[in-house]
Amino acid sequence: MELLNHIRQHRARLGLTQQELAERVGVRRQTILAIEKSKYVPSTLLALRIAQAMAMPVGELFELADDEEGAR
Repeated sequence: MELLNHIRQHRARLGLTQQELAERVGVRRQTILAIEKSKYVPSTLLALRIAQAMAMPVGELFELADDEEGAR
């Protein structure tokens, strides 16, 4: 399975920069960039902090995608 995220889309809709979101969450901008590019899977705590900072349910920001190879 793969963790997909929709942070970039929702962040842009809210008018937040990566830096602003990072400051709200207490991480570096590079961390937000890595999460948005799916280069880094955040901890549960960090995912919840991002959702709280964006005033959104965590399920709207992150979702599991089935890995077709694993389903065979």
